[in-house]
Amino acid sequence: MQESLNLTDEEIVEKIRLNDRDLYAVIIDRYKNKLLRYAGNLVHDEDKASHIVQDSLVKAYINLNGFNTKYKFSSWIYRIVHNEAINIIKKHKKEIPLLDDFDFESEEDIAKDFDKKEMIIYLEKCLDSIPLMYSEPLTLYYLEEKSYEEISDILRIPTGTVATRINRAKKLMKKTCQKN
Repeated sequence: MQESLNLTDEEIVEKIRLNDRDLYAVIIDRYKNKLLRYAGNLVHDEDKASHIVQDSLVKAYINLNGFNTKYKFSSWIYRIVHNEAINIIKKHKKEIPLLDDFDFESEEDIAKDFDKKEMIIYLEKCLDSIPLMYSEPLTLYYLEEKSYEEISDILRIPTGTVATRINRAKKLMKKTCQKN
């Protein structure tokens, strides 16, 4: 199992396909927290995000034979989470998303934690204030550190459209979210 930590995602998928199913735990360890953050940014609900990620990881495992290892696994798994999140958003459209309380590791510096919490809430409100078609690529680029090509794969839009949406999102954020 230790040597598998040095393998690429695509190599691990190949080994899983050849009946080393226990290696899927490595994939889960690599992606669980990232996918939770991504899903949380989309649905703004920790419980829903957790369900989305669980469902997505199960779907990915079931459909591993359909994954083309010539492409990036990360884009494929993010796409599954994206689809699950969009389904949840459509299903619960009438619900008003509430911002979750955030836990911070440092209890010593309360003022710093408060500022950090306040900034996170502010950024989430700003992201919520712009349409999903703009906030999602922005989230993928800045928070998930995905390239334009990866975002293109995840959202199934051309790379030029990714660039345009990120540019427009930045302008919208600047216009609508300036602190008073």
